[in-house]
Amino acid sequence: MSMNIDEVLDMMDELIDNSWAMPLSGGRCVIDVVKLRELMDDVRLALPNEIKQAKAIVSDRADIISDAKHEAETIVAKAEEKAKALVNANEITKQAQVRAQEIVAAAQQRSKEIRLATNEYVENIVRSTEECLAASLNDVRSIKQQMKQPQRSGM
Repeated sequence: MSMNIDEVLDMMDELIDNSWAMPLSGGRCVIDVVKLRELMDDVRLALPNEIKQAKAIVSDRADIISDAKHEAETIVAKAEEKAKALVNANEITKQAQVRAQEIVAAAQQRSKEIRLATNEYVENIVRSTEECLAASLNDVRSIKQQMKQPQRSGM
Protein backbone atom coordinates (compact mmCIF):
# COMPACT_ATOMS: atom_id res chain seq x y z
CA MET A 1 0.00 0.00 0.00
CA SER A 2 1.58 3.27 -1.12
CA MET A 3 0.74 6.33 0.97
CA ASN A 4 1.84 9.89 0.77
CA ILE A 5 3.63 11.62 3.61
CA ASP A 6 0.54 13.45 4.84
CA GLU A 7 -1.39 10.19 5.21
CA VAL A 8 1.45 8.58 7.16
CA LEU A 9 1.78 11.63 9.41
CA ASP A 10 -1.97 11.52 10.04
CA MET A 11 -1.60 7.89 11.06
CA MET A 12 1.26 8.86 13.42
CA ASP A 13 -0.96 11.53 14.96
CA GLU A 14 -3.70 8.96 15.39
CA LEU A 15 -1.24 6.56 17.02
CA ILE A 16 -0.23 9.28 19.49
CA ASP A 17 -3.84 10.30 20.12
CA ASN A 18 -4.81 6.68 20.82
CA SER A 19 -1.81 5.94 23.07
CA TRP A 20 -2.14 5.33 26.79
CA ALA A 21 -1.34 8.32 28.96
CA MET A 22 1.00 7.60 31.88
CA PRO A 23 -0.31 9.11 35.11
CA LEU A 24 1.88 11.76 36.73
CA SER A 25 4.37 11.71 33.85
CA GLY A 26 3.89 15.20 32.50
CA GLY A 27 1.93 14.22 29.41
CA ARG A 28 4.04 11.21 28.42
CA CYS A 29 2.36 8.21 26.92
CA VAL A 30 2.95 4.61 25.87
CA ILE A 31 3.20 4.19 22.10
CA ASP A 32 3.27 1.03 20.00
CA VAL A 33 6.90 1.33 18.90
CA VAL A 34 6.57 -1.38 16.25
CA LYS A 35 3.64 0.45 14.63
CA LEU A 36 5.48 3.79 14.85
CA ARG A 37 8.58 2.31 13.23
CA GLU A 38 6.40 0.90 10.43
CA LEU A 39 4.93 4.36 9.90
CA MET A 40 8.40 5.92 9.87
CA ASP A 41 9.44 3.37 7.23
CA ASP A 42 6.38 4.41 5.23
CA VAL A 43 7.53 8.05 5.46
CA ARG A 44 10.96 7.05 4.22
CA LEU A 45 9.36 5.23 1.30
CA ALA A 46 7.03 8.13 0.47
CA LEU A 47 9.73 10.81 0.51
CA PRO A 48 11.34 9.73 -2.79
CA ASN A 49 7.92 9.98 -4.50
CA GLU A 50 7.38 13.50 -3.13
CA ILE A 51 10.86 14.48 -4.32
CA LYS A 52 10.18 12.98 -7.75
CA GLN A 53 7.00 15.04 -7.97
CA ALA A 54 8.92 18.20 -7.09
CA LYS A 55 11.54 17.41 -9.75
CA ALA A 56 8.76 16.81 -12.29
CA ILE A 57 7.32 20.23 -11.51
CA VAL A 58 10.73 21.83 -12.04
CA SER A 59 11.07 19.89 -15.29
CA ASP A 60 7.62 21.07 -16.37
CA ARG A 61 8.74 24.64 -15.69
CA ALA A 62 11.48 24.27 -18.30
CA ASP A 63 8.99 22.81 -20.79
CA ILE A 64 6.50 25.61 -20.17
CA ILE A 65 9.17 28.27 -20.64
CA SER A 66 10.41 26.52 -23.79
CA ASP A 67 6.86 26.38 -25.17
CA ALA A 68 6.35 30.07 -24.35
CA LYS A 69 9.58 31.00 -26.13
CA HIS A 70 8.59 28.91 -29.14
CA GLU A 71 5.16 30.54 -29.24
CA ALA A 72 6.78 33.97 -29.00
CA GLU A 73 9.18 33.14 -31.82
CA THR A 74 6.28 31.92 -33.95
CA ILE A 75 4.34 35.11 -33.27
CA VAL A 76 7.36 37.24 -34.18
CA ALA A 77 8.01 35.20 -37.34
CA LYS A 78 4.38 35.57 -38.44
CA ALA A 79 4.55 39.29 -37.74
CA GLU A 80 7.68 39.59 -39.85
CA GLU A 81 6.03 37.61 -42.66
CA LYS A 82 3.03 39.92 -42.58
CA ALA A 83 5.34 42.91 -42.66
CA LYS A 84 7.18 41.59 -45.72
CA ALA A 85 3.91 40.87 -47.51
CA LEU A 86 2.82 44.49 -47.07
CA VAL A 87 5.98 45.94 -48.64
CA ASN A 88 4.68 46.33 -52.24
CA ALA A 89 4.28 50.06 -52.80
CA ASN A 90 5.68 53.19 -51.19
CA GLU A 91 2.57 54.08 -49.17
CA ILE A 92 1.90 50.46 -48.40
CA THR A 93 5.53 50.11 -47.37
CA LYS A 94 5.22 52.92 -44.85
CA GLN A 95 2.01 51.47 -43.46
CA ALA A 96 3.56 48.03 -43.37
CA GLN A 97 6.57 49.23 -41.45
CA VAL A 98 4.42 50.94 -38.86
CA ARG A 99 2.11 47.95 -38.57
CA ALA A 100 5.03 45.51 -38.44
CA GLN A 101 6.61 47.44 -35.61
CA GLU A 102 3.32 47.41 -33.75
CA ILE A 103 2.90 43.68 -34.32
CA VAL A 104 6.48 42.91 -33.30
CA ALA A 105 6.14 45.12 -30.20
CA ALA A 106 2.85 43.45 -29.31
CA ALA A 107 4.35 40.00 -29.90
CA GLN A 108 7.37 40.82 -27.78
CA GLN A 109 5.14 42.22 -25.04
CA ARG A 110 2.93 39.13 -25.16
CA SER A 111 6.02 36.91 -25.07
CA LYS A 112 7.29 38.79 -22.03
CA GLU A 113 3.91 38.49 -20.31
CA ILE A 114 3.75 34.76 -21.02
CA ARG A 115 7.27 34.23 -19.68
CA LEU A 116 6.56 36.27 -16.54
CA ALA A 117 3.26 34.50 -15.89
CA THR A 118 4.87 31.11 -16.50
CA ASN A 119 7.76 31.85 -14.17
CA GLU A 120 5.40 33.10 -11.46
CA TYR A 121 3.15 30.05 -11.82
CA VAL A 122 6.03 27.58 -11.67
CA GLU A 123 7.70 29.41 -8.79
CA ASN A 124 4.43 29.26 -6.84
CA ILE A 125 4.11 25.53 -7.46
CA VAL A 126 7.74 24.87 -6.53
CA ARG A 127 7.43 27.08 -3.42
CA SER A 128 4.25 25.27 -2.38
CA THR A 129 5.87 21.87 -2.90
CA GLU A 130 8.95 22.99 -1.00
CA GLU A 131 6.81 24.25 1.90
CA CYS A 132 4.87 20.99 1.96
CA LEU A 133 8.05 18.93 1.99
CA ALA A 134 9.61 21.14 4.68
CA ALA A 135 6.48 20.88 6.84
CA SER A 136 6.43 17.11 6.41
CA LEU A 137 10.11 16.86 7.32
CA ASN A 138 9.56 19.07 10.38
CA ASP A 139 6.65 16.85 11.44
CA VAL A 140 8.81 13.73 11.09
CA ARG A 141 11.62 15.36 13.08
CA SER A 142 9.18 16.45 15.77
CA ILE A 143 7.74 12.95 16.08
CA LYS A 144 11.23 11.49 16.15
CA GLN A 145 12.18 13.95 18.90
CA GLN A 146 9.04 13.07 20.85
CA MET A 147 9.94 9.40 20.58
CA LYS A 148 13.42 10.03 21.95
CA GLN A 149 12.25 12.04 24.97
CA PRO A 150 10.30 9.23 26.74
CA GLN A 151 13.14 6.79 26.08
CA ARG A 152 15.71 9.06 27.76
CA SER A 153 13.63 9.61 30.89
CA GLY A 154 13.02 5.89 31.30
CA MET A 155 16.74 5.14 31.58
